[in-house]
Amino acid sequence: MCKSRRRDDSYSSTEWSEAFTLSGSILNKPTVTLQPSWTQIYSGETVTVRCEIQGGEGAQWTYEWRAAKLNTPPTSNEYRIIRATESDSGGYSCRGRRDYFFSEWSDIITLTVSYKPKAKLRADNTAVPVGGSVTLTCSVNPSSSSGWKYYWYRDEKSSEALTTQDAVFHSNGQISVSQEGLYRCRGGRGNPVYYTEDSQSVRIGKTVTASNRPVVTLYPNWSEIYRGETITVRCEIHGGDTEWDYEWETNSRIKAPNQNEYRIRSASSSNSGNYRCKGRMKSSQHKTTEWSDSVTLTVSDNKPRPVLTVSPSWLSPGASVTLNCEVEHPSAGWSFYWYKAVPDLSEKSSSYELLPDGSGTAQDSYIIHGQTHTAGYVCRAGRGDPEYHTDHSQPKFVWSAGQFEEF
Repeated sequence: MCKSRRRDDSYSSTEWSEAFTLSGSILNKPTVTLQPSWTQIYSGETVTVRCEIQGGEGAQWTYEWRAAKLNTPPTSNEYRIIRATESDSGGYSCRGRRDYFFSEWSDIITLTVSYKPKAKLRADNTAVPVGGSVTLTCSVNPSSSSGWKYYWYRDEKSSEALTTQDAVFHSNGQISVSQEGLYRCRGGRGNPVYYTEDSQSVRIGKTVTASNRPVVTLYPNWSEIYRGETITVRCEIHGGDTEWDYEWETNSRIKAPNQNEYRIRSASSSNSGNYRCKGRMKSSQHKTTEWSDSVTLTVSDNKPRPVLTVSPSWLSPGASVTLNCEVEHPSAGWSFYWYKAVPDLSEKSSSYELLPDGSGTAQDSYIIHGQTHTAGYVCRAGRGDPEYHTDHSQPKFVWSAGQFEEF
């Protein structure tokens, strides 16, 4: 409301005018957005920086910008960066003005412009197996960038991207191919589409199967081995003087190296599993053998303990005694060791004294001639190189009608 009075009469004034109501609101803080919403872009891409004031729709705004590179700052709410360069990197913020009222400055949004990236192509194999395919994977680094679609090409001069007639398309960035050729890829994003540089090319060839089929053998050829033993798993390809690279496939927890043999110096149950192999010609990496049949390796964590029997267990003085030592796998390369159990009365225990010619015998039996006294015996077995030994058997006694043997 307002009223007036005469300058020469301080007591004379008009009445108050009718009331006029002015309404308004607090100006919201603007927000800077990017379209597309990538804070990491590359040299040559186009991006729009936009200033948005929520709740200010329909009003006549003038905009002010603080930006990394703005020779002539615009007064509109959009700033379009065409073919960005590294100098466009930096922070952008804005505020709005309407008449004499100003909003706050927006928070700063940071834009990073980097050199044009190069796509990366990876193949899970460089040779297509018979009746199969090879998987190709294309990617653009750094992983923080987004929005990429991938385009695939075969042969150097071809500019036509592959279609579903040429390959099986999986998730974005991965395809499977079954044709030979020189493959490359690139990434693209935005509208109009911005392309990365092409990846390096990868040549995919056909696998030719050689007639030689490998054989997997175990040395020594024991069906079961024990923890701590040494064994070699070998891949043998017979025929010709071809030099081979070797590939193993196993379900054991420890993988075999890509060599023709895998020497396990101290086996454990983690080495148990099926083993098979194939060869790849060194002179032609696209030519391979078939997979060999699988061989099963079983490693027991239990250390074997032989069982000793004596016959007869009662005898007349001077008769002969036969000792028999039995292991769990009797035909698996064991040699045998024979001992007399010598009691140590002070320690209430026994020590073992090797019998004559009782070291590493090939036979699992041992004969003692002319025994006259009661005595105790034990045995154990050993095999391999370096030699692995079982535990000693439990002692067994031969009882004589005479007295105990004197020590």
